[in-house]
Amino acid sequence: MSEVNIPKRKEKCENCTKQCNKKQSDEGANAHQEREEVNGQEHEGSQLLLSACLSCDGCLSEEESLKISQQSLEEVERVLALNQKCDASKHKVLVASICPQSLPFFAVKFGVDITEAAHKLCAFLKSLGVQHVFDTTLAAGFSILESQKEFVQRFRRRHHDSHALPMFTSSCPGWIRYSERVLGSLVTPHICTTRSPQQIMGCLVKDYFSKQQKLSPEKVYHVLVAPCFDKKLEAVREEFYNSLLETRDVDCVLTSGEIYYLMEQRKVSVEELDSVPLDHVLGETGDAALVRHEGRGSEGFLEHIFKHAAKELFGLDVHEITYKTLRNRDFQEVTLERDGETLLQFAAVYGFRNIQTLVHRMRKGRVPYQLVEVLSCPGGCLSGRGQAVSDAEGRLDKALVQQMEEVYSSLPVRLPEVNPSLHTLYQDWLQGQDSPQAGTLLHTQYRSPIHTQPPHMQW
Repeated sequence: MSEVNIPKRKEKCENCTKQCNKKQSDEGANAHQEREEVNGQEHEGSQLLLSACLSCDGCLSEEESLKISQQSLEEVERVLALNQKCDASKHKVLVASICPQSLPFFAVKFGVDITEAAHKLCAFLKSLGVQHVFDTTLAAGFSILESQKEFVQRFRRRHHDSHALPMFTSSCPGWIRYSERVLGSLVTPHICTTRSPQQIMGCLVKDYFSKQQKLSPEKVYHVLVAPCFDKKLEAVREEFYNSLLETRDVDCVLTSGEIYYLMEQRKVSVEELDSVPLDHVLGETGDAALVRHEGRGSEGFLEHIFKHAAKELFGLDVHEITYKTLRNRDFQEVTLERDGETLLQFAAVYGFRNIQTLVHRMRKGRVPYQLVEVLSCPGGCLSGRGQAVSDAEGRLDKALVQQMEEVYSSLPVRLPEVNPSLHTLYQDWLQGQDSPQAGTLLHTQYRSPIHTQPPHMQW
């Protein structure tokens, strides 16, 4: 197997301390941003990139650091070892959920198609002692459907609710962390309340699946395989922890690179692994066919919400979406027009440089969009630092990303609206689409800043 490099979280770089003492006026910061928009060049005086800051351990509290330290291979191996040693009454049932954006990484590394990669990965995880292996596409379907419904509701109340629009997507934990810690009330009321696919999968496993297996949630140890290190921070958020049962919806997030590293450590040969189909959350037998949602390497929230809103709000059927590139490939917009009138204007904004442009425009009241799909990784989720790096310094492996994009696009698209499993779960698990149960398990709220960084810091 080819080698994989796992970038380490950075030690405190001290740039935050140095930079926050150099207060800039809003006019200066905004002027800098506008200059950057015009010439596409980064200002020489700006040394502190937000992406570098959020990947640094300097602003993590001791409690957060402890929680993050438990999101590791060592912790999973500890649970597996306890299952071998302690009496059966203390055993944990291990469940692994795999993000669809992680599967192309394994397909490229294994040199097989994406379905075979999923089966090989399933075989490896089960050889470790994992009893059930799912993919998270079903949970992403819930997240898309709930986001669609919330957007329509926000659009209809936009004239009497100043926080209704624009709506920002909520699936990216790096973006959420930035919004809560730095931006606060400028942005947080605009963030979609729908939980991310990861955390809906956590509810599916710890609430629905555990009941089907006649297990208490704390008896289930849920591991999630993701392309992104920031997903570890999302898993330890306090609202996703059940203090009564002392259990998290997602107990441990491991990146694709960490799983591959474990395979290398154990000298696992891909050729010797069996082909084991993924399991079904609903318990059906047979192979769970792999599908994807629309979008170029993420879950396609923009495309799904755009098409749904066009039909629900204006009675228009949109089959193909045309993206208009603005600053770069990671800042694009789509528009719905009728008889020369603009009905909807959405944007996809990826990477923190583009996010900062968006934020500066929002501060000036110059955001024309009703919805913005925001992702902290340039290129989207396939480019997550947990799988798309070429060395320990975290440089992006562009060739690997291109290969993963090709593999991901080979999956057939399936709209969540026509997924019968989602309709079954809405009724059997949530007691209906608009039930209190659905509101509790599929939605959350976002906080104003916890001033771990100086409140006067400008980005």
